[in-house]
Amino acid sequence: MSNIQINEIIRNKLYELADENYKNFQSKLCPETKNIIGVRVPELRKFAKEIAKGNWKEYLNCAKSDYYEEIMLQGMVIGLAKGTFEEKEKYIKKYIKKIDNWAICDVFCAGLKLTKKYYEKMWVFLQKYLSSKSEFELRFAIVMMLDYYIIEEYVDKVLANLNNIHSDKYYVKMAIAWAVSIVYIKFPKKCVNYLNNSNLDNFTYNKSIQKIIESYRVSEKNKELLRKMKK
Repeated sequence: MSNIQINEIIRNKLYELADENYKNFQSKLCPETKNIIGVRVPELRKFAKEIAKGNWKEYLNCAKSDYYEEIMLQGMVIGLAKGTFEEKEKYIKKYIKKIDNWAICDVFCAGLKLTKKYYEKMWVFLQKYLSSKSEFELRFAIVMMLDYYIIEEYVDKVLANLNNIHSDKYYVKMAIAWAVSIVYIKFPKKCVNYLNNSNLDNFTYNKSIQKIIESYRVSEKNKELLRKMKK
């Protein structure tokens, strides 16, 4: 099958799955993103599973990225396809360059479950992106940390990395705040100590506390203490 035929089949399927109401909803969630067809994430994931069972490398090597869903579909296939870290690494690198909004970033990270099999290799891989000046490369690295590395063996390294990030980009700040909130839920004492000694700017610091307070897993007593910590 030619590259043109593969992409025609993919696009026709996406049009078939389109939902106008969801398109309007998604456009409001990602106002900076154009070319949204309007396919719900569960439907995209089902389609991605079909592709991942076949010649997924052939698909990724020729896939078009004109639409939001085409890009998201590629990320899902990378996560779902069977393969080693070494097999997928070049596809992950290529995909990261296509990330241009928070939704594509976060769904991609959530799907990279091979990280649990290759903790150290993925950690080394992420270091380059933790020093990136690109808003979404940096968000990718932060979301990967909060999804997979807030565990006993890595939490101190995660906090050290968060402390060394200096960015004025909104989606980076929000990712840091999200990560800090997850640290609090899993390691509350460690997180409070971090907040008391962190280099976070006031916006990110206060957003971190806000996100912790919004969690149903935090007691009212602790929420009250956290409110007093706001700057």
